[in-house]
Amino acid sequence: MAPDHSAPRRGRPGRIVRDAARLLAAAGLALDAFVHARLAGRYDAVTATIGQGMLFRVEAALAALAALFVLVWRRPAGDTFAWLVATGGFALLLLYTYVDFGAPGPLPDMYEPHWSADKKLAALGQAVAFLATGFLLLTRTRGPRRDRR
Repeated sequence: MAPDHSAPRRGRPGRIVRDAARLLAAAGLALDAFVHARLAGRYDAVTATIGQGMLFRVEAALAALAALFVLVWRRPAGDTFAWLVATGGFALLLLYTYVDFGAPGPLPDMYEPHWSADKKLAALGQAVAFLATGFLLLTRTRGPRRDRR
């Protein structure tokens, strides 16, 4: 008797949802990386020991790396790294929008209370990546248990 291929495979809908979450996370991180890389040159003049342009380049590199991890590596450690990049970037974006710290230590004064189109795009990308990677971390399934004797 031939196997019945009409029945859906167990776990397939869950995999589709998780794959969609991975694509959303990667897209959000890629948008974040693009915006920060594009704006870095504009902020090179804002300096202390470390320049704001350099911090934007670091954010762009971390977001790009996190997007690759989410798409290619597909491991909890990569998803956690992506969640940390998205969460940290979003938290700092909000913090420097609403709180004027001045120039704390080696960091430049990055207070910018205005919501430009670029800031909105970066925030959107970070928020989408935060939610999508959070979903991936909260819904991950464990592999089959091995008998430990």
